[in-house]
Formats: sequence, C-alpha cells, structure tokens
Amino acid sequence: MNLKSEDLFRKALRLMPGGVNSPVRAFRAVGGEPLFVASGKGARITDVEGRSYLDYVLSWGPLILGHCHPQVMEALARVLETGTSFGASTPAEVELAEQIQAAFPSIERVRLVNSGTEATMAALRVARAATGREKILKFEGCYHGHADSLLVKAGSGVATLGLPDSPGVPRALAELTITVPFNDSAALEEAFRVHDHQLAAVIVEPVAGNMGCVAPRAGFLARLRTLAAEQGTVLIFDEVLTGFRVAYGGAQQLYGIQPDLTTLGKIMGGGLPVGAYGGKAALMDLVAPAGPVYQAGTLSGNPLAVAAGLKTLELLRAPGFYERLDALAESLVAGLRAEADRASVALTINRVGSMFTPFFTAEAVTDYASAKKADTAAFGRFFRALRERGIYFPPSQFEAAFISSAHSEDDIAETIRAAGAAFTALACR
Repeated sequence: MNLKSEDLFRKALRLMPGGVNSPVRAFRAVGGEPLFVASGKGARITDVEGRSYLDYVLSWGPLILGHCHPQVMEALARVLETGTSFGASTPAEVELAEQIQAAFPSIERVRLVNSGTEATMAALRVARAATGREKILKFEGCYHGHADSLLVKAGSGVATLGLPDSPGVPRALAELTITVPFNDSAALEEAFRVHDHQLAAVIVEPVAGNMGCVAPRAGFLARLRTLAAEQGTVLIFDEVLTGFRVAYGGAQQLYGIQPDLTTLGKIMGGGLPVGAYGGKAALMDLVAPAGPVYQAGTLSGNPLAVAAGLKTLELLRAPGFYERLDALAESLVAGLRAEADRASVALTINRVGSMFTPFFTAEAVTDYASAKKADTAAFGRFFRALRERGIYFPPSQFEAAFISSAHSEDDIAETIRAAGAAFTALACR
C-alpha cells in the first residue's frame, strides 16, 4: 500500500533535517504539509494520492519544456544504453560547451559543474585569484547558492525561514562580503567609493528571482558594469535562473550588458543536476589545468545532464518559442491582476519573460526591503487556496514562479479562474 504525503512526511522527519532535502520544500512559509510528487507530465504534476496540479514551480525553473518532454526523454534513453558516467571527457560535453558559447557572447571559455552553488563558488575563486583581492559585493535578497561567502543577506530559502545569515559561516569570511540594496544606484556608488579598488568581484542576479521576481531598474546594470570596469572588479552575472529563461542568451541578451563571468544552471541541464561558469578567456584560463585555480568534479559534464541539456537547447531555438512563452505569461499576469482588482485584493505582480511573482502589497516591489513588506500570511492563504483547486505555485512569497511551453491557453484560463476564487476567499476573511 502506497503511503500518503502526510505519512511520508512523518517518516521523512525522522530521517532528514526538517523532513526535506532543501528547506523551502517544507512549506513552513505557507502552512500545511508538503506534497510528495509521484510523477509529472507536461504542465502537470501528480502527488502520491493521485491528485493532479498545474505546476508553476517546474522544479524551480529548469523545466521550461514541461515535465517528461518526449524528445528529452528519448535523448536520456539513448544515453542510458551507453553509460551514465565515465569520469572522462565525452564528445557531447564539447558540443554543450559550444552551444553555451554561441548563446552567450561574453563566454569565451566555459567549465561544466554540477550545481549553481558550485558555479558561483568557483566564479568567485577565479575573481579573487585574478584580482588578488578578497572582498566581494553582493545585493540584499539575491541568492547565489549556499557557499559561505554568499550566505550574507541572501534571499530564497533563507528569507523564507527568516534567517538573515546562516550559523556556521565564519565571521572573518562574512566580513569580506559587502551588501547593498538591489536597484539602489546611490548605494552602489557609495560601496565602490568606500571600498575603492578593494573589490574582487560584484555578483548579481540580473533579474532577481530569490526575493521573488524583481527586474533591474533602467540603467542599474549599465552603471554596475561601468563601476566594475573602472575599478578592475570582476562583474559576475548569476544567470542560474535567467539563463535560457528570460531570453535564449539570458538577461545579458535582454538588457545588452556583458559581464566578465557568468554562472549558469537549471535549464541548461534539462531538469538534471548541472551548472556551469564561464567568461573571458583571460579569466577562465586561470582554472586548472590551464592555470593555478583548482576546481574539479567527478560528475561534471556527466552524459545524462549533457544529453538533456543539448536536446532542451535545440528545442528552445525553434522560431517563436520565447514569443509564445512571453504571451502566455502576460495573459496569466493580466488575468491575475484583473481577478485581484475584482476582489479588491491589493496585489503587485512582477514579471520578466516567463518568470513572475505575485506580491500581496499595493506598493511597487523593487528590492528586498519592499519585497519583505508584502503580506506573506496572505500569500500563504492564497497558496493553500490554489492548491485546493489543483494549482501548484511556489510555496514561498520569495520564490519566482515559471511558465513552460507545455502550458496551454486553457491551463492559463483554469489558473485565472482558480485565482479568482482564491482572491474572493481572501477578501471575505
């Protein structure tokens, strides 16, 4: 007899910290207990009790084609006939590196790794080696993985759990991380003035996705690019979320800004564990074995992730792919706004391409401080009301939602109807 989600969670609580393998899965920010997923197909997931949900989490972004896309699954099946890992070079990883380089003109060399955290950690090491400096600058609410240097005023699961930092991060290391508000050009200028020629790197989510979706203000990224260049600071775009999501060439294509280093993940692996960092040849040639900066990984460039990534990127290059995705996202956001207005619910929705976040506030959300002013309790009630109606949104106010090419216009209409009922229930409280 199959266990129900609540039974599985009770068992998991005895076996795993908090019963989960990643904090936001615990549903603490939205109340209730987490669902346990049995399968996914297209735009839907099915839990162990057999309930189906329209999925706007999409494994936190990677599944831009939806679940179990037949061509991706066929590519994986072919690899399974030959082997899953060799700890040696394969032709396909060279092809994936070539596709990444073609998509991102700023990337002259690239190294495949196994996660976004690993990619950002390595990129910072390269930046410190290249500059001979130790300090880094990041932005409040931007999450770049759980490496020690980056768990300072981070967003995502850290914000969800109400932890400003993480115990276990050495104070001396945290003191080398300077933080300023996202989208605040004046604070950015001041940080570069105070730490004049001391910053090894500045790392940013060019479109924030871990305080919820927050777009950069006009001119913010350009000013960041200029300041970094003037002081010899390595500019790192963390495009783990936005790479191949907001445009095929990521946010740097969308906004016309080229960083020195880029970190990637999620979509480039087609739903399998993957990451990459790359950039100017002069920087990347510092990485071993070409240079002295050590970084290695047994499963880096593993055949399964590479095959899924190659097929995914091929399908993303189809004419009109991003235009259709953008239209679906705009239709959904417009519908949500209309339903919130009808129910007199204060709602601000941020959207960039096919990533979006509804914030329960009447104010604009432009940074971490304004995101935290949103009514997270209302978001929790909204999440639960949608879940009851077969719609699965991210179980946190501070996580972006996503649309896939598997979503249909009928799916969007169903979601808008469910949201209308949820808003009405909220307004009646």
